[in-house]
Amino acid sequence: MEMIWQIGEHPFDMSQNVWLMGILNVTPDSFSDGGRYDTPEAAINRAEKMARDGARIIDVGGESTRPGAAKISPDEEIARVIPVITAIRDWPEVLISIDTYREPVASAAVEAGAHIVNDISGGRFDENMLPFVAEAGVGYVMMHIQGTPATMQQNPVYDDVIRDIYDYFRNGLDRAGQLGVMPEQIVLDPGIGFGKTLDHNVKIFQELRTFQTLGRPLMVGASRKSFIDKIMPTPVEKRLPGSLAATLVALQNGAGILRVHDVAETNQAVKIFQTLQVNS
Repeated sequence: MEMIWQIGEHPFDMSQNVWLMGILNVTPDSFSDGGRYDTPEAAINRAEKMARDGARIIDVGGESTRPGAAKISPDEEIARVIPVITAIRDWPEVLISIDTYREPVASAAVEAGAHIVNDISGGRFDENMLPFVAEAGVGYVMMHIQGTPATMQQNPVYDDVIRDIYDYFRNGLDRAGQLGVMPEQIVLDPGIGFGKTLDHNVKIFQELRTFQTLGRPLMVGASRKSFIDKIMPTPVEKRLPGSLAATLVALQNGAGILRVHDVAETNQAVKIFQTLQVNS
């Protein structure tokens, strides 16, 4: 079945594709790679490598959303991301995503050349975000989060984590539509680790296909996250094997966009997985 993701003037059929979204944190304090790419030169070099390694999207983020991360002003966030977006906006075959929940940052990023807004809040932290997405016509990733980055891991509780996320998405799609966002613009991300215990995260992986009934492509970001450490104690810099395993489970269970740090390794794992699966 055809599954269109409308990004600006371009409709992409996601039903036959797996896209890798490369994570580019231009921050000093992100949980995994904070400080490694917080200068424009380092960030651009990193983006070049991810593009060579097979990233279809470069996801540029200027504020860390790890639990307890310091908040920064929109102006500082804009100052971090715009030089990078400007430098890579003309690269062929690469789309740029801005990882932000703030409309002023999204607006500046799109003006600079970004094609997609990746919003951890699903449009709930800034009332101007969804109207902006509707007006700009950009692609939009609607993520689920319980609470805020400051509170999300303090004591996440659900009546039924799958049903609650499903209802969140259904209501979010309705609200977005009322504000002028076309369903075709939206991708859904259940938000692994954003207000979830280990059991919640496991349940999401196991029942990911439930969200396909909403009729939108699914994105999963499992790369290097702390649930891996809870299953098998592992420092963040050694979580590549666990990240690959989780990412392939997400792929098997319906994810079409995989948000990852390690693009080359994930690309190889996906290609081998798909080949063996098709030929088995």
